[in-house]
Amino acid sequence: MYFLISEKFNQPIMLYIIALVCALAFIILGIVRWKIHPFFVLLLAAIGYGFITGMSVTAIIDSVNNGFGSIMGKIGLIIFFGVAIGTVLEKSGGAMVIATRMIQLIGEKSIHLAMMLTGYLLSIPVFADSAFIIMNSLNKALSEKAKVAYAGTTAALALGLTATHVMVPPTPGPIAAAGILNAELGSVILWGLIVSSLSLISCYFFATKIASKVNVPIRMEVAPDVVHRPKLSLSLLCIIVPIILIVLKSVFDYPELDMTGSAAYPVIAFFGTPVIALLIGVILSLLLPEKLDQHVYSATGWLGDSLRIAAPIILITGAGGIFGAMLQNSGFAELITESFSGMSIGLFFPFLLAACLKTTQGSSTVALITTASIVAPMMPALGLDETFMKTMTVLAIGAGSTVVSHANDSFFWVFTQLTGMDVKQGNQIQTVGTLILGTSAMTLIFCISKIMG
Repeated sequence: MYFLISEKFNQPIMLYIIALVCALAFIILGIVRWKIHPFFVLLLAAIGYGFITGMSVTAIIDSVNNGFGSIMGKIGLIIFFGVAIGTVLEKSGGAMVIATRMIQLIGEKSIHLAMMLTGYLLSIPVFADSAFIIMNSLNKALSEKAKVAYAGTTAALALGLTATHVMVPPTPGPIAAAGILNAELGSVILWGLIVSSLSLISCYFFATKIASKVNVPIRMEVAPDVVHRPKLSLSLLCIIVPIILIVLKSVFDYPELDMTGSAAYPVIAFFGTPVIALLIGVILSLLLPEKLDQHVYSATGWLGDSLRIAAPIILITGAGGIFGAMLQNSGFAELITESFSGMSIGLFFPFLLAACLKTTQGSSTVALITTASIVAPMMPALGLDETFMKTMTVLAIGAGSTVVSHANDSFFWVFTQLTGMDVKQGNQIQTVGTLILGTSAMTLIFCISKIMG
């Protein structure tokens, strides 16, 4: 089987597999050992793959240009707008307003649930590590006041943050994966919310029953005075409105409902398009600062900061698009379809590949983008090319990209350093917790795919 020859490209399939393995090995070594920026690692790996498989120079250059340009046209602005909303929400104090209100609603007696749900909500617009920094002082204070184990509440917070970070747009990783796989973004948001929230049930019991037994002393810090905090309604508006618009468009587009002929459809189709919906979110976020001046919208202000944060993610996503185009244009997708069409690996292949990449190089976003780029040409062979299964594939990749967070993950060090945990305690809580989260999510995804498929 491995030595079948492609009539179109006149290459044995084993050569493509060797080239892909070499490319993945270079990606892992480049990021982990040689500390090269993931964009350059992915770009060089894609070009190297092209040469190993015998692609012409013209085909390689076309793959680079078209792969980058195509994916940027789909999701470049979407990623930036999503990051911009989160940056303004964080810097304006809106994120803290949401967190404080969530604690008040749930109650200090249910501190684990409050931390988990607050992290879950905040990580949709705000990066997980930034949201953890925002929430850590509040987590300490409430844990001390409620006399509950700090390790348990911290586990609940971190796992809540991670769940939406990898499975719910407009977080950049899931957006990028959805764009690469041509998955319907509204469907990814809707099912991502369902899967990520249900998968946290097991994490809640882990946080309260197991992580709470780890002894981590609380080191209290003096919180800085906040001069201005925006209204809760405005803080929530810039998150909720874009999500509602995107999901609403998905509902109108659903074939069985036959709503595309309604008078409201053109309006919904425009405002519910992800790039427009998130642009509206950015505009709404500008209502949060006490006054709208250069420290908000200038090149050196908050929006300038969001551009600097988004740029590396956009470039990495573009490099992932190049990798995917190179795989497609080399003929690898056709050979995989011909040779492995009888396999029933399905959703477990993207899950395991993402888990491998996450564990070896540390970044969930890189794992999401790289896995989506590799899997995209293989979707028909894996039986995942139907609309619903594309959504499940994005979520399976997200679930895999949680497994597991350890010493090569930047969030692991944010988690341990801010809490005063040592590496062993970090492994007991964060590493084990992300394993439970990822496997729980994948179990749910598999069950849903069987029921709905």
